[in-house]
Amino acid sequence: MEGLAMLGQLIGQLQDLLQLHGSPPPPPSPSQFRLLQPHLHPDDRHRRWCLHNIDDTSADDYYSLVMAAGKSGSCKMLEPFEPPGPPSKKSRKGWNQEKLHGSTAITEAEVMEQDIWKEFPEDLLEAVIARLPIASFFRFCSVCRKWNSLLESQSFSQLCAEIPQGNTWFYAFTHDNVNSETMYYDPSMRKWYHPAYRPTTMIALPVASAGGLVCFLDIGHRKFYVCNPLTRSFKELPTGSVKVWSRIAVGMTLNGNSTTGGYKVMWVGRDGEYEVYDSVKNSWSRPGSMPSNIKVPLSLNFLSQAVSVDNTLCFMRSDPEGIVSYNMDTGVCKQFIIPAPLHLSDPSLAECKGRIMLVGLLTKNAATCVCIWELQKMTLLWKEVDRMPNVWCLEFYGKHVRMTCSGNKGLLMLQLRSRQMNRLVTYNVMSREWLKVPGCVVPRGRKQQRVACCIAFNPCLTATA
Repeated sequence: MEGLAMLGQLIGQLQDLLQLHGSPPPPPSPSQFRLLQPHLHPDDRHRRWCLHNIDDTSADDYYSLVMAAGKSGSCKMLEPFEPPGPPSKKSRKGWNQEKLHGSTAITEAEVMEQDIWKEFPEDLLEAVIARLPIASFFRFCSVCRKWNSLLESQSFSQLCAEIPQGNTWFYAFTHDNVNSETMYYDPSMRKWYHPAYRPTTMIALPVASAGGLVCFLDIGHRKFYVCNPLTRSFKELPTGSVKVWSRIAVGMTLNGNSTTGGYKVMWVGRDGEYEVYDSVKNSWSRPGSMPSNIKVPLSLNFLSQAVSVDNTLCFMRSDPEGIVSYNMDTGVCKQFIIPAPLHLSDPSLAECKGRIMLVGLLTKNAATCVCIWELQKMTLLWKEVDRMPNVWCLEFYGKHVRMTCSGNKGLLMLQLRSRQMNRLVTYNVMSREWLKVPGCVVPRGRKQQRVACCIAFNPCLTATA
């Protein structure tokens, strides 16, 4: 009853003010009464108040605000405003007590009642979590077992499948901790993550990716592994017929537009031998055969990762210069003779919305520059479309620079290294934007890490190996 009486008195005074000044009210002067909102003072338990900005608020909105505040019992009409006096000096102990009491009060004010969360609809909760940024996945999985179990929920998987996939990430590991330290780089946030997860105890290199899955190959070329770096879904593939320590190129595609239909992994050797693994059948096979018009040995460029265009894998070769393609659906293998640009070194294939791109170093005399080409489908020639800014290329002058490239969906990461430097740069094919990647330092460490190898993948919470 006391609260209702106070609210009635407050509304009466408000109506008098509105009749006096009209709607909306003019800015109040220091001598007038003011509507104030609570602010907890850290030194005592009494409430003090600060002004609420009502300059741009209509009378109706003003009345609704008062009604809402009256229901919560947190709004009072106080004495006329008085300017604050000079600040008093506080001891270190007083500051510590203020900080402690202030943080406690804020925490208690921000905590929602558990009864509200108990009534929160499950389908709405899943819809909200499915739309969170991928980076928040590392935090919400540790909230409780219920949230962590969402990854096994069929309804949650369907929601994630309906939402467009996020930006491309990069999976990498360092020279210093090749068997233990892994890192994820989010180009949209320009931030490194250190999940402390390694898919296998053996030394395995990432060689291909599709969707949210990454394929690994151990250094002895004996075992293939597929995993989801985010959810740690892991699978060791059956042993194939690949020769131990032989050099092979590896590609990976999805059966359809999502990982729900399975995936395929293909390896190709220099003598033209190849095998295809189908996750649905869980076995290796050799569908189709290498046409006789394709020259062997293939002289594949093993530093260039295979790219996928419309479920067709493309591998780069050097003799003759061009591309060898393999259709994962029909088993048809083709060869395209494409002369490389002059003075090209360290070439690598990339893909952007069905377009095949070429990334490499152009070196002439002592000058070196990174260039981007696009394959012209009519003439089967490379056309230069962009190159790194000249100011950045000055750093390469007179140095023996080597480059490796990894990319997916039009976003590339270039690793440029020499004896004097080790640089990471990202390039967006659509916006033609070059960005330097910030240095990577492990948690609780000071030494900047040197990335040994990286591969692009599309982070997906529902991709299963």
